Amino acid sequence: MTIGEAAAESGVSAKMIRYYEEAGLIPEAGRTASGYRIYGEADVHRLRFIRRARDLGFSVAEISELLDLWNDRSRRSADVKRLAQAHIDDLEQRIAKLRQMADTLQELADCCAGDHRPDCPILAGLESSTTNQAGTERST
Repeated sequence: MTIGEAAAESGVSAKMIRYYEEAGLIPEAGRTASGYRIYGEADVHRLRFIRRARDLGFSVAEISELLDLWNDRSRRSADVKRLAQAHIDDLEQRIAKLRQMADTLQELADCCAGDHRPDCPILAGLESSTTNQAGTERST
């Protein structure tokens, strides 16, 4: 099938298919006599795997490692779980950081009258921010 057909079957855009090929996540596609890329069902299956991993927030490097494990029938499930758990831990840290950012911004917004006066606690809070122990900025 053509790259367009593979894209439609897998849910991965043609541009991303070319990128994944360049990044080594999928093997280099075969070519027709006229130079068009051709893909098989195994390629589409692999692209679906990659798309699902990307949907879960795995990086290209992590997906490469997952693909290696997926293709290794002598793998240990503990290795897969270790990779998944490390990703979960990273997601939890990012969620906590986002929650802290939202809380800080909410505090600033709650202090703002939102009226016609030029005084703005939000801008003042952004202007006077300092870095806390976690390395994120916090209003002083």
